[in-house]
Amino acid sequence: MTKNPQLIPGVPTLSRSAAYKQKGLFNRKRANLAPKPAAPTTTVKKIGGAKNGGSRVVSLTKADKYYPAEDVKIPKKSRKNPKPPVTRASITPGTVLILVAGRYAGKRVVYLKSLESGLLLISGPFKINGVPLRRVNQAYVIATSAKVDVSKVKIPEHITDEYFKATKEDKAKATDEALFDPTTKKPVDAQRLADQKSIDAALVTVVKKTPLLKSYLNASFALSKGQAPHTLKF
Repeated sequence: MTKNPQLIPGVPTLSRSAAYKQKGLFNRKRANLAPKPAAPTTTVKKIGGAKNGGSRVVSLTKADKYYPAEDVKIPKKSRKNPKPPVTRASITPGTVLILVAGRYAGKRVVYLKSLESGLLLISGPFKINGVPLRRVNQAYVIATSAKVDVSKVKIPEHITDEYFKATKEDKAKATDEALFDPTTKKPVDAQRLADQKSIDAALVTVVKKTPLLKSYLNASFALSKGQAPHTLKF
């Protein structure tokens, strides 16, 4: 009987490492064999003639009969043409979106504009549901039929993809006191706070004009038993 029977065809009882350990192959004694001499790659041939040196070193491996005229490899040119990202037709400025993934999953947010990278610039507003200015991939949002008039909301021109990139800092070796100190928090950029307040002020003013829109944005989205998202109309 084999030491490693198969549960079903192709699936052994023991894994490869477990079977190796069971066989004890790691304890086997290996004979100290002398290394084989390397095979010669050249040979010396005698050459006749007084002015020919008497011998030549000839390679035993024959060169290719055909070879390229240029021995320097030329990298292939990429034929890929990156296309600009396209936002879904259902997502227009002012559309209320439902986030389905990430830290704020289930939150309803207002879409402001699309950035050059194709990511969506959204805001809660923060004063209503705690969602700040963020970038989000359109694959992780559900567009609803609710709209907010954002024509009077001025978005600063400096809010681009570079605006959201974190700055790399030289990190010193952390101590135990610094790691477990609850009072140490990363300071928020003053520019971020000013931008958030200016955009929130304009959004909240518009949201208050529509009845129940504020409570709608503040409520989290969830599916109850028996509900299927593909059958719902948002």
